[in-house]
Amino acid sequence: MVDLVLERPARLPEAPPLSLLDRALGAYLGLAIGDALGATVEFMTPREIMTTYGTHRHVIGGGWLKLKPGQVTDDTTMALALGDAIVKARGWDLREVAEHYADWLRGMPVDCGNTCRRGIRRYMLDGTLEAAFNEGDAGNGAVMRNLPAVLGFLHDDAQLVRHSFEQGRVTHNHPLSDLANVAIARMTASLLRGEPVTQAKRIAEELAAQEPRFSTSRYKGRATGYIVDTMQTVLHHFFTHDDFENCVIAVVNRGDDADTTGALAGMLAGARFGLRALPRQWLRKIDPDIRHRIEVQTRQLLGLAFPRKV
Repeated sequence: MVDLVLERPARLPEAPPLSLLDRALGAYLGLAIGDALGATVEFMTPREIMTTYGTHRHVIGGGWLKLKPGQVTDDTTMALALGDAIVKARGWDLREVAEHYADWLRGMPVDCGNTCRRGIRRYMLDGTLEAAFNEGDAGNGAVMRNLPAVLGFLHDDAQLVRHSFEQGRVTHNHPLSDLANVAIARMTASLLRGEPVTQAKRIAEELAAQEPRFSTSRYKGRATGYIVDTMQTVLHHFFTHDDFENCVIAVVNRGDDADTTGALAGMLAGARFGLRALPRQWLRKIDPDIRHRIEVQTRQLLGLAFPRKV
């Protein structure tokens, strides 16, 4: 009798650890993917989405804006405007930021929220860099565009928080918007640095302790542009899904302000899982010019933050 010797299956090599650039590109391109995917179902209800698409999972354009497949909205293009301002100033110049927002608006973007439009027009008329307090301005427009401030000042937490706050106040002067903007900035920075997701969760818990309306335990499934609904939707699904694709799909299928909730979920999940986690079929659909601008700008912003490493 011949003894059979069973060979052990070869062990699959482990994926190399993610670099900062991997995570940063994952976050920025993830934001664009979530924006483009969600725009198709913006302002629809979950039931309408299910009736029309089943589970919406393809970058097909359309929607109320009648977009081309892979076309993005204000979430991505305002972020690019902020990033261009930081790169041009080689640091921080709030007036340069406001000027870039004004140029963005003059360019007749495909979409612009009312609070953003009102704040930018105010700057264009009187040059002031901070909106007046308005109880109705607790929207998500300041949060959606802030990623470049995180990337450009990732080396300095104090600057990262201060500049996130300042760029938000150009259009949105509301304490709920301020709290959310700073919290998302800190969460994103933590994930970009490769810290465990539990650290991002601690930041979310600190936010909920400071303002209980943000607690995901209160999540009722609403995904509107009200910053509380936006944050609950994004954080609930981010912390309950362990991969990029299913996180973003779950978020955008809540409908309502799906381009922004999708963008923020894509940003966080991209920062956590990196560029290689982004589905190729989605990434290939993104407008090539937008993708190129993101790739170039990401390197420029990291170069400002870490001039000797990038």
